[in-house]
Amino acid sequence: MRYAIQKETNTPAYLQLYKQIRTDIIGGIYPYGTKLPSKRLIATETGISTVTVEHSYALLCEEGYIEPKERSGYFVCFRTEDVFLGSAEEITPALSPVSHASSAATPDFPFSVLAKTMRSVLSDYEESILERSPNSGCFALCDALRRYLLRSRGISATTEQIIIGSGSEYLYSLIVELLGRDKVYALESPSYKKIEQVYHAADVQTTLLPLGTDGIQSAALHACTADILHISPYRSFPSGVTASASKRHEYMRWAEKNCRYIIEDDFESEFTISKKPEETLFSHTADDNVIYMNTFSKTISPSLRIGYMVLPKHLVSEFKKKLGFYSCTVPTFMQYVVAKLLDNGDFERHINRVRRKKRASSRSCED
Repeated sequence: MRYAIQKETNTPAYLQLYKQIRTDIIGGIYPYGTKLPSKRLIATETGISTVTVEHSYALLCEEGYIEPKERSGYFVCFRTEDVFLGSAEEITPALSPVSHASSAATPDFPFSVLAKTMRSVLSDYEESILERSPNSGCFALCDALRRYLLRSRGISATTEQIIIGSGSEYLYSLIVELLGRDKVYALESPSYKKIEQVYHAADVQTTLLPLGTDGIQSAALHACTADILHISPYRSFPSGVTASASKRHEYMRWAEKNCRYIIEDDFESEFTISKKPEETLFSHTADDNVIYMNTFSKTISPSLRIGYMVLPKHLVSEFKKKLGFYSCTVPTFMQYVVAKLLDNGDFERHINRVRRKKRASSRSCED
């Protein structure tokens, strides 16, 4: 083994070890089915406790890289190569949809905090809130998002890559204009009904790819000749399916061919019960071919109608040339409000409260 823990950094030891083992699994050092070194062996060689190693292994289990086997240890369940499950996958039973009520059952953002922030913005910015927003969004919000995405999602982007818009449906239509109406868009089946409605309204061709228990079925994905893949890897609605680590890398391998793009709709991922944020395809791809999308509809309020997308670097100039004349559809005042919530920590404190409650609820259900 070659694992080393740097004690001088601010990154916790369990995250350092997790990232090193994950890199080895993805790189094929530990192929599918391989048994990982024991917790005691890693602890001895790295100088950390077995509890710390166990925490790292727990994260790898949560994300679908490894799985425990009773009295045998931890084994790799991540598949590096494309996998065709054939007839076994084709007979996957129908997925039970997650009810809208259960999906929406997340604690409301504290109104007192929101009201206080609004008053603060009125006081700080005064008449500036009446000024017209730059077409791609106010710099204050784009920059706050840039820093938030880096520290919470591992997404490294410039403010120019971030586009603000009034909700996901509006952003979908911008993507169609950017990538082209002559392209074929592949969607998960089942998927959020409005996604398909927006694409049909834009008069573009779509193809539906059936979901299995860990994401789009492999046979359907590899037979798909679409140009763009629209996915919600954390939790697809209404099925509730979460793409496994293997499946996420399978999506990226699919997109490597023929200059394809992935639209990563990161719906509801902030509320994961994992001890670390969910991985994003945007932060892992080396091909600059993922458009990342998210909104504040679930995390703050559906009435805000504030969404954003992060473009691949090479599409920024194309976006400005084709769509730079579009006015931003989000009021300047609300952009300043969300920027302040991100900057002063109130947004993340709310997210962390919800995650702690969900973890506690999950543990009580298991008991």
